[in-house]
Formats: sequence, C-alpha cells, structure tokens
Amino acid sequence: MTADRRKTSFMAGAWRIFELSLGEMLWSRRTIFMALVVGAPVVVAIVMRIMQASGIAPMRVNGVVVDPVSIFGGMIWTLFLQFIIPILGVFYGTALMADEVEDKTITYLFTRPIRRGAVLIGKYIAYMVCTSLVVLPSVMIVYFLLVPFRLIPSSFTALLIDLGLLALGLAAYGALFGLAGSVFKHPLVAGLIFAFGWEKAALLMPGYLKRFTISYYLNALAPHAMPSEGVVSLIQSAFTENPSVATSLFWLVVIVLVSLVLAARTVERREYVLEQ
Repeated sequence: MTADRRKTSFMAGAWRIFELSLGEMLWSRRTIFMALVVGAPVVVAIVMRIMQASGIAPMRVNGVVVDPVSIFGGMIWTLFLQFIIPILGVFYGTALMADEVEDKTITYLFTRPIRRGAVLIGKYIAYMVCTSLVVLPSVMIVYFLLVPFRLIPSSFTALLIDLGLLALGLAAYGALFGLAGSVFKHPLVAGLIFAFGWEKAALLMPGYLKRFTISYYLNALAPHAMPSEGVVSLIQSAFTENPSVATSLFWLVVIVLVSLVLAARTVERREYVLEQ
C-alpha cells in the first residue's frame, strides 16, 4: 500500500509539472526558433512541388529522375534524423533542469509537495509533447507536398513508421541530454559536441564505437530513407553493418529508461546552489 501511494504521488506530481511546463515550452523563444528549423524542409518541399507542377524533375541522380517517395525518404534521413531530431533533443533536453537553475526558479519547483525526480519526469513528458507538436506536423506537410495522391496508399505505412521513428529519436535524445542537463552545469556545449561531433565521427569509424551512439540504432530502423546512389552512397557505406530491428529497439528503449532513471536520481540527490 505504501509503495502504491508513493508511486501515485510521484506520477501525480509529474503530471502537475507537465501541465505547468507544457505551456511555457510551447510559447518559449526556443520553440519559435525550432519552428523555423523544422520549417526549412517545408520550404524545400514547396519549391520541389512548384518544380513538379512546372514539369521539372526536382532531383536527378546520374541522369535518372528520383521518384517523390524516395525524395521524401531522403529528406527524412538527411534533414530530420541527422539534424533536426538531435538538435531538438540537445536544446530541449539539456534545458529541462538547466533553464530552471539559470532562471532561479528551481527553488520554487522544489518547495512544492512534489518529489524532485517527478519534476524532471514531468518536464520530460512536456518536452515530448512539445517537440512532437513541432516536428510531426512538419513531416506530414512535407509528405503531402511531395507525394502524389496516387502513391499515398502504397507509401502511407512507411510514413507512419517514419513518424514513430522520429518520436523514438526525440525520446532517446531528450532522455540522454536530460541526464546531461541534470549532471553538468553547462550541458549545451557537451550535447552539441556529442550529437554533431562524436556521433558523426563514431559512425564512420570501424569497430564498436558506433554502438555508443543513438544515431547508429535509429539509422538501422530507417534503411528505406537512406540514399543509395550518387555521391551520398559514400555516406551510406558507413551503415552497411546495421543491427537488427529488435536489437535497435531494445537499446533505444534501454537508453531512454536508464537515462531517465539516472537523471531523476541525480535531481533527487543534487544540491542546487544558485549564483547571485
């Protein structure tokens, strides 16, 4: 009974923090900036749509016209998986607790009758909802701009897989960088180095280093979105030894759960000293 009460209290506290944080995240300057970032693929899709309507092929590889579904898949892999999802995870994840410390509002949250770990979990849930509301509509708009109606029935299942994959990427990057934000004083730089330095370099190295990246497992779940011809085939060669779908899903879930548990425990035990 005591354990059930503690669990209910923890989840009720996390939900209260989620309600408090969601509106703040949606209307923050960071979200406006990220809306501009995810708007870039929409602009590219609009240009390609105009080219299609004018009878001009938007993309050719070795003289062969690339079909719209492949163009959409390439945008998912190059723009969303390799750039937008990691940068959203970095900017939002590292700020879950760091922003409260910087704004000196952390003490206000901790004076509430809510466990400290529930504060982080609640803000993480708000992050997931907020980023999903920013990213997923952008993906849908790009899809319907690029893919003709006649191809929607045959490609819609792949779209749903892509949406689930992007949500899983947001969850994994957000949890990992949420842990970084709870441990380090200035986690943003470390997060950017990991996402755009370490991960990109490790994927190109032989051996087991790539297994210590999130991108390695995400890429294995989206082989249909990877370019296969032309200059970018050199990039694809780095992913020829992908783990299985089951292995990728397993390790991504482990990353999310372990990162959140460690982050919550860190917040529970850490003493926050606010600078004057």
